[in-house]
Amino acid sequence: MRKTAYIIAACLFCACGAPQEKSLKETFAEDFYIGTALNEAQITGIDTKGVETVKKHFNSIVAENCMKSEEIHPEEGVYDFTLADQFVKFGEDNGMFIIGHCLIWHSQLAKWFPYDENGNYVTPEVLKERMKEHITTIVSRYKGRIHGWDVVNEAIIEDGSYRKSPFYEILGEEFIPLAFQYAHEADPDAELYLNDYGMNVPGRRDTYVKIIRDLQARGLRIDAIGMQGHMGMDYPDFAEFEESLLAYAGTGINVMITEWDMSALPTVNTGANVADTEEYQALLNPYPEALSEEVSAVWNERMKTFMDLFRKHRDVITRVTAWGVADGDSWKNDWPMEGRTEYPLLFDRNHEMKPFLKEY
Repeated sequence: MRKTAYIIAACLFCACGAPQEKSLKETFAEDFYIGTALNEAQITGIDTKGVETVKKHFNSIVAENCMKSEEIHPEEGVYDFTLADQFVKFGEDNGMFIIGHCLIWHSQLAKWFPYDENGNYVTPEVLKERMKEHITTIVSRYKGRIHGWDVVNEAIIEDGSYRKSPFYEILGEEFIPLAFQYAHEADPDAELYLNDYGMNVPGRRDTYVKIIRDLQARGLRIDAIGMQGHMGMDYPDFAEFEESLLAYAGTGINVMITEWDMSALPTVNTGANVADTEEYQALLNPYPEALSEEVSAVWNERMKTFMDLFRKHRDVITRVTAWGVADGDSWKNDWPMEGRTEYPLLFDRNHEMKPFLKEY
């Protein structure tokens, strides 16, 4: 046996002769960073099994909640870096590519941020000052330590128009280039990203392509766009997703698959009253104990189809990040009804790798 082949074979077996599971970061080492979002229990080390899984399988991390405005900057002039500092240290201690999430977002925005003492929107000048102070304070604190930032999150709606957020209503379209300017000034070496969900939708896609080209025309730094991967068994359309991926890459920047999870349950019409009947609730939560083998097989096949797509375009995709470590961590649990049990992530509730990943 050749020496290299012997070493590889030896590495796949433990002392007892049982095969060793290959880590995801080893599997996709030639493709892209493989990342996950960390919650508070993992950042603080309480979730020991989750921490073990993260260290073994992932080489990139993103802050799930601890860097959002209401958490890190709850009051004017008041910052709480407790969890954010621990998050960054975790990434540094484990040699990971660290992502800050997120600097400007209308949701989970600190209540004081866009308002004056009378409860009215502040003037454009005041909001600019607050944005610059917020971004500069946070990005400067982690200068040279956080490798990339989601600068603006979820700014565009499906028809391609700007979301009527406080930032847009006060500053108009200028809030996006201003945010990128402030972030770059605070850390010129950090990568800067846009990030949104439903990025396959043509209206949203076309507007983001225009925004990217506008930022480039202004000479502002933008390194990548995040296509949030919140998926279901019946969405997004595969061909449309690939078309959008290529459209973003066509601007000359990279693409990242962010916040990846895929619901295994029936897609919910959010306009429905989920409390109407017990029967309806049962339909929404068909697998409270475990996913059926049939549905699991379909889910794994669909997830593999998308992972194969990501690998196909690894020349432009720099990172694939799951929105949580294991199924029990997912935000999709208990939504839109309490007790709804989901199975959307790369690892199950026992932190066992999902079958489709073992095919690589």
